[in-house]
Amino acid sequence: MKVGFVFTNYNNSHYTRDVIHSITLNKNYDDSYIVVVDNKSETADVELLIIIEQDYPSVKIIYNDENSGYFKGLNIGIEYLRKKYTDLDHMVIGNNDLFFPPDFIDTLYSNRSLFEKYPVISPDLLTLDGVHQNPHVIDKISKKREIIYDLYYSNYYLSVLIGYAAKVTKRFTDRSDEEQFEVAQTIHQGYGACYILGPLFFEHFNLLWAPTFLMGEEFFLSKQLEKKGMKVYYEPSIKVNHHDHATMGKLPGKKLWKISKDSHKIYRKYNKIY
Repeated sequence: MKVGFVFTNYNNSHYTRDVIHSITLNKNYDDSYIVVVDNKSETADVELLIIIEQDYPSVKIIYNDENSGYFKGLNIGIEYLRKKYTDLDHMVIGNNDLFFPPDFIDTLYSNRSLFEKYPVISPDLLTLDGVHQNPHVIDKISKKREIIYDLYYSNYYLSVLIGYAAKVTKRFTDRSDEEQFEVAQTIHQGYGACYILGPLFFEHFNLLWAPTFLMGEEFFLSKQLEKKGMKVYYEPSIKVNHHDHATMGKLPGKKLWKISKDSHKIYRKYNKIY
């Protein structure tokens, strides 16, 4: 199984070095291709990417002349790989703050029958503090929670209050989907930090649907698949470690909220609740 890896990079190139290193530790790394799309990082991070290119000559780094955002950035890497390796139909895509275990590619191969049924596989994403991030959304979001999202994005200061209230009441109000991390199943949305696209995806699509700059990608991928009568599949035996918020942590709170608000407006056009 030949496997392509596509990641975006933005002002955190040390994570890119770590994720590349983790892939090279896999036994079947020789049949893998890695592309990193840099979304116009600052000079120091670009310089680090140049060093990474020298240390890993087989890795392709694409330097964007603008910040394309997350899924649009991934699409640049996907398009590059598909043109260069026309027989490549398995791609691992995601953030660069991931770390793959040494048996990751072998685990993909042992689950190859799943790719005959499902276009996108979500792995068991585990954060450094032991939190399982998948299955992210098993069924659709409730109307009550959707209304809270609308309130959250109606005013920045209200969003701060809602965020604080969510932390205080997390034990009672947090969704419990991730508690089913041991159960393989079809799901509505996988956590956006990592997906595996298989042959069925490329049978129906060339690229990811990317109407937003950042945030909401999980919904738009599920919507893209839904139009073809397909869903994401969560497979717990495929494991990936995730640093989490390595890029978004560099964005100021209000700036990230504004980006998210813009994405929410587009999200609401395709997911009406009123």
